[in-house]
Amino acid sequence: MAPPKKGKNELPPPIIVKKVTIVAGGHHGGAWKVAYADFVTAMMAFFLLLWLLGATTEKQRKGIADYFTPTLVKLRQESAGSNGLLGGSSITDVDNYPNRKGQTGTKSMTIPRDTTGGPKEGGSKVKRVAQLEQKLKEKLSASERMRRLNQIVKLSMTPEGIRIDLMDNADFSMFELGTTILTPDAVQLLRVIAQTVGDDATGLSIRGHTDALQYKRGDGITGSATNNWSLSAGRAEATRQALIRDGISEPRFRRIEGVSDREPLLPDDPTDPRNRRISILLMD
Repeated sequence: MAPPKKGKNELPPPIIVKKVTIVAGGHHGGAWKVAYADFVTAMMAFFLLLWLLGATTEKQRKGIADYFTPTLVKLRQESAGSNGLLGGSSITDVDNYPNRKGQTGTKSMTIPRDTTGGPKEGGSKVKRVAQLEQKLKEKLSASERMRRLNQIVKLSMTPEGIRIDLMDNADFSMFELGTTILTPDAVQLLRVIAQTVGDDATGLSIRGHTDALQYKRGDGITGSATNNWSLSAGRAEATRQALIRDGISEPRFRRIEGVSDREPLLPDDPTDPRNRRISILLMD
C-alpha cells in the first residue's frame, strides 16, 4: 500500500546533528618533558661535582676555588698594610674586605674585629708587628743615609714569628759581590735592626738567600765562597756576628742557615737582585 501523502501544512522531520569528540588516550601535554629534562640535567651536574671532588687533590680544588673568586685577590692587594715597610697604611688599619664589620689585617693574615686576643687586648702579634714597624721607622728616619734604605726592609708575619727581610736591589747590596763581607750601609742597617730588637727576649733565626746567578771561585783573600749554598750560609753567619757586635746576646740565636737560591722572593725571575736577601726571624 502506498504511503499516505503529506499535507501541505505538515512540517518536515527535524534534522538531528550528532557531535562526537575524540580524546586520544594517554596524552597529557609536553610540560612533563621539560621538568624531566631539568631533573636529568641537575643530576648530571651533581654527579659531575662528585666525580670532581673524588678525582682532584686538595691543591687542585683550592686552585679551582681561587679561579672563581678573582676579586678577592684584588681586594687583598688593596687592603690594610704596606707593600713595603713604610710604603702604605698602618698594618692595623681596617681593610676593605666585603664583610659585615670590617677586619683588622696584615699582609699575611686577617683577624676579625670581634675575636679575642686581637689588637683590642693589646698583646697580639699584630700589635707587636705594628710596634716593631713604628720603632724601625723612627730609627731609619733619623738620618738621610738610613732613610733611603726604607724600601729594602720588609716586615711580615709567619706561623713561626715575625720576619724581617733585608733585600738587595739594583742600587743596594748587603754584601760585596760574591763575598760574605758586609757593605758599610749594611753594617749601619744591621745596627739599627739590633737596636730595634735588642729589648726583645725572643729567639732569633737567620737565613741567607742568593739569586740564581753562578760565579767563579774567589782569590781566597776577599772571602768568596765556592757556590751559592756556602755563600748564603756564610752571609747568614756574617749577619749573626754583626748583630752580636751590635749588642744582641749570643744565646738568642737558635738557627743559622743558608738556602742558596731555593726560596726566591720572585720565582718568575730567579736572577732578580731582590732574591738576594737576609731573613731575620723573631721566633714566637
